[in-house]
Amino acid sequence: MLWNLLSATSDVGSSSGAGAGNNMGSWLMIIVLALVIIVFSVFSRRSQKKRQEETQNMLDAIKPGTKVMTIGCIWGVIVEVCDDNTFIMETGSETTGKSYLKLDKRAIYQSDATVEKTENAETQEAEEVKTEETSEESPFEEVVNATEEKTEEVAETAEETVEETAEPAENTETEETNE
Repeated sequence: MLWNLLSATSDVGSSSGAGAGNNMGSWLMIIVLALVIIVFSVFSRRSQKKRQEETQNMLDAIKPGTKVMTIGCIWGVIVEVCDDNTFIMETGSETTGKSYLKLDKRAIYQSDATVEKTENAETQEAEEVKTEETSEESPFEEVVNATEEKTEEVAETAEETVEETAEPAENTETEETNE
């Protein structure tokens, strides 16, 4: 459909006598469209790869006692994780009767498993939280914080000035007593 539109535009331009300019414009339009498609596919692959990595990390963090929901909306608790990429899930309660299901790990849709992070990841996350906290301050809070800092600076300089002026007065008194 797009190709027909582009070829119709170039046909109209060639009949008016400016065929070289319109032909160049249609090629430029095709190149821009191709670049947009390439950029879109690159970004979509990146996000898909990131999503797959998060899912794999979640599946690797599954251990006995983890609450999960399967793709069939069955809620339960993991009883055992098997070596062959499967797990045994307990559903139900003592009053309704317990059931045990053996399912593939890929059947997990949602879980409360947390991925264990390394020390570097924890420090990076802490730094991100600090930057978010500072960026979330309202303008009023920023003004109040700046005013408090200036007040503290002025108080410190005033104390230093008082100490400096008091020292020469004490020195003159000691000189007079010595004479």
